[in-house]
Amino acid sequence: MKKLKLQAYFLAVALLNVLYNLTPFFFLRKALLRIFGIKVGKCSCIHRGVRFFSFGKLQMGKHSVVNFNCYLDNRRDITIGNNVGIAHGCKIYTLGHDINDPEFKTIGAPVIIHDNAFLFSNCLIMPGVEIGEGAIVLSGAVVTKNLDSYTVYGGNPAKKIKERIKDINYKRDYRYWFAL
Repeated sequence: MKKLKLQAYFLAVALLNVLYNLTPFFFLRKALLRIFGIKVGKCSCIHRGVRFFSFGKLQMGKHSVVNFNCYLDNRRDITIGNNVGIAHGCKIYTLGHDINDPEFKTIGAPVIIHDNAFLFSNCLIMPGVEIGEGAIVLSGAVVTKNLDSYTVYGGNPAKKIKERIKDINYKRDYRYWFAL
């Protein structure tokens, strides 16, 4: 019975992903996400091609964007702040397996991305990571530990490259139907 319930749950999540990616307008997609317990703030958007792993457990502030073909593993909480940019192909994971457990049990922790942070394309964010305010994660970086505010990181594993200016004066509004 438990396996059947789990399969029904996976089917419902797959339905969410199909419906979301077939819905043509931002306001309709936002309404669909609200029905499934996902909160998206004013002037924020999640583009099509994104894959959700669960219902709810995802909240996004104002003026933020998640671009095409990202994975949002919201089986644990994902919190995305205001004015955050997440470029195409990023993968944010909140759940994995304990490789030292004889039964390979799942373990996980929430991911928090603070205001004004930006993740360049194809980043990999691991469970339990907190990305500081204004932090930059360069393309292809693998983030396994918390990142300091207003700092640029890159590499595998992600390492501090340099400090970033703190005087940020822009707002994201990337609600384009066919953006690249």
